[in-house]
Amino acid sequence: MRRASGARTGPRWSVPRRLAGVALTAALLVAGVVALRSQALAAGTPVTLGTPAPAGSSGATPGTVVVHIVGAVAAPGVVRLAAGSRLLDAVAAAGGSSPEADLSAVNLARLLVDGEQVEIPVLGRPTPSGSVAEPATGDGLLDLNDASLGELDELPGVGPVIAQRIIDRRPFTSVDELDEVSGIGPALLERLRPKVKV
Repeated sequence: MRRASGARTGPRWSVPRRLAGVALTAALLVAGVVALRSQALAAGTPVTLGTPAPAGSSGATPGTVVVHIVGAVAAPGVVRLAAGSRLLDAVAAAGGSSPEADLSAVNLARLLVDGEQVEIPVLGRPTPSGSVAEPATGDGLLDLNDASLGELDELPGVGPVIAQRIIDRRPFTSVDELDEVSGIGPALLERLRPKVKV
C-alpha cells in the first residue's frame, strides 16, 4: 500500500497536547515564583524565619522566639526566629539597619528573649527608657527582679538553665537570696554580687 504524499513517517507522540500545555504552564509558574522570591530576597525584603503560629496561639512555638523590633531598621515589626538567635539576627530579619542606626549603642551579639521589644536607636537621639536593647540599669547593675532570661544568661557563670531558675525564684529582696537558687554556690554568688542588685 502506498502512503499519501506529505504524510508523516516518524513516530507519533502519545501525550495529548492539552496535557503537555498544562505541564508547560505549571513549569513556567514555578519558575516565575522562584524568580520573584529570589528578586525579593535580593532587594532586602524582610524575611520572617520559622513558621507562623496558628491563629489564636500564644506566639512562639518550642524552638522559636518572637520579637518586636522597632526603631532604625528597614522594616520594623514582629519577627519569628529560631531559639538561640541573637539581636543581629533580628535586625537582619527586619530588613537590616537603616543608615541612621546607632548600632554601637546596642549589643548585637546578645541573645533574644521571647516576647521582648527591641529598639535600634537613631544616631544622636536619646532612647526611651526600657526600650533599648541593653540589659544594664543606670548604675550598671542588673536588677534580678526585672532582668530577662537573655540578660541573666549573659552574667558570668550563669547559663540559660540557671537564668531560668533565677526567674522562677523571683521575687528577690536581697542579692544574698541568690544562694537559694540551685546551681549558685558561694563562689558564684561572690562573682555575681558586684554585677546585680534588687
